[in-house]
Amino acid sequence: MEKNTVWAVVLSGLVLIIFMFIQTTFFPAAQNAVPDMSSTQAVSADGTIPVINEAASVSSFTVEKAAAEEQSVSEETFVVQTNKVKVTLTNKGGDIIGFELMDHKDGEAGVQMADSISKANRAFALSFGGYKAPIIDEVFSVKKIDDLTYGFYKKFTVSNTDGSANSFTLVKQYTFNQDDYMFKLDIMIDGEEGMKGLDFNNAAYTLRTSPQIGPHFNKKQDRYETRTFMSYTDSKRKKQVLGDNAVKEYEKSYTWTGVGGKYFAILAAPVQPVSMGSVFYSTVIEQDEYANAQVLLTRKPIAQKNIQDTYYIYIGPRTEKSLKIYNTASENDWNLAGLRLDDSLESTGILSWLEAIMKWCMEFFYKLIPNWGVSIILMTILLKIVLFPLTKKSSVSTLKMQELQPQIKELQDKYKATPEKLNVEMAKLYKEAGHNPIMGCLPMLIQFPIIIAMFNLFNNYFEFRGAMFIPGWIPDLSAPDSIFMLNFSIPFLGNHIRILPVVYLISQVFFGKITQSNTNAGASGAQMKILTMGMPFFFFFIFYNSPSGLLIYWTISNLLQMVQQLAINKMMHAKKIELALNKGPEKPVFTAKKKKK
Repeated sequence: MEKNTVWAVVLSGLVLIIFMFIQTTFFPAAQNAVPDMSSTQAVSADGTIPVINEAASVSSFTVEKAAAEEQSVSEETFVVQTNKVKVTLTNKGGDIIGFELMDHKDGEAGVQMADSISKANRAFALSFGGYKAPIIDEVFSVKKIDDLTYGFYKKFTVSNTDGSANSFTLVKQYTFNQDDYMFKLDIMIDGEEGMKGLDFNNAAYTLRTSPQIGPHFNKKQDRYETRTFMSYTDSKRKKQVLGDNAVKEYEKSYTWTGVGGKYFAILAAPVQPVSMGSVFYSTVIEQDEYANAQVLLTRKPIAQKNIQDTYYIYIGPRTEKSLKIYNTASENDWNLAGLRLDDSLESTGILSWLEAIMKWCMEFFYKLIPNWGVSIILMTILLKIVLFPLTKKSSVSTLKMQELQPQIKELQDKYKATPEKLNVEMAKLYKEAGHNPIMGCLPMLIQFPIIIAMFNLFNNYFEFRGAMFIPGWIPDLSAPDSIFMLNFSIPFLGNHIRILPVVYLISQVFFGKITQSNTNAGASGAQMKILTMGMPFFFFFIFYNSPSGLLIYWTISNLLQMVQQLAINKMMHAKKIELALNKGPEKPVFTAKKKKK
């Protein structure tokens, strides 16, 4: 491999290392004020904020039958529908078994965010004790307060180690708003006389989110869909990606915690974070070989007779527009401020400004032509126009390097035993020829941040979800195109026949053919040709199931790059002939200037 090629690879890697170092060291996530939810502080029955006393301890419990005077109730379901969501509640545990987003579609129906519900694992179910305890599966009594508020309650008796018993009523109350993805969940313990508290292995109870979030996806085929666990601690987002069948404990205090997919999220914010214990992230596989993506929030032991814990639960799109309203009390129906749920969004950190510029450009083009596919194409053209001067300089630099090859070879042969002297003479040659070898790598180095920001933007931009580009071919820019589905799977590709990856492959191969004219002859040139022709097939398999929007960008970028390269090659060829005629046919176009004696 040519020395210059090695330098290009080394410099590219160095830029990426420096980029990551600067990102993590000097530009951490923005420091924000601790959320102000004082206006919504939960209070106990006596009007005071509950204080946790961890001295109380009850080591075991048994759930007994309801008292004789308690009326027998049967299992029922209840539906709450707002302008945003359709929620199905069950009085079996007072849990959620359906949470459909009405204004976001998954096929013909809305996106179902309560996924993988089973008898043993329902959304927002409670369990007495730690996260391993089974959910409460008793049938609760129901009180409908209004169309958007339901309460579930049941009496329990807990047996203590000393033979005494604690009796209390457990209440779960859900409150929804017409135009909000967020709802409020109140959990109340109303203890009878002699109530000593709740402490089961250092936890009073555990509240869980849905076993999975929607929409349902095939992990083997959709490699671009993810599940990321998050907690917001000390004004920073902490995130964790787990493999299947894993449980991870998060022991630090938090303002909110949850799990996010590519486009949707479930986030839970307790009003009193100080009362919360550890959070457990679970990807346990419980049914149909489909891993959970569940967050389990433990509550510290309770020593009071009466307590009320309040949680604000957001279940909806993972977009800035929907999440940032909880930073300002006047912008949301709950009067919440400084919650910083928008920090759950995926971002490239120090390149977020670049994402914002590209997003603004696409939205500007969308206003002119309301088609997101067209917006991608127009923004790609704009980027190529902006970067053309650098691309041209890179081509001129490559031509100069080719002209200097005989002299470089001569110096390499002459000083092969003294590398230090070779470096000095090479630097002198470049200086006399007016050539900077870094210029050949500069466009590639500059494009690295653009590629990183573009990949994150195109892979997470919510507006692409369900966005039509070409009817019958590309109905959704967030998903791969598909013209035919096979009854069997092809290794590495799946069971869908797609056109966009093939178009991308062809464009990349033709682009490689054009750039081959600038490569050198010999062994290194042959290696470069093999690399140039082989890489498109490698990326073909990587991008085969990628979102259509991303492939449209790469394909159009390749086509525009080909046009630019042809124009640059023509310009360079004309300049080379002109300079050769001026300097004589036997002299190189770019010659080192001789020193005056």
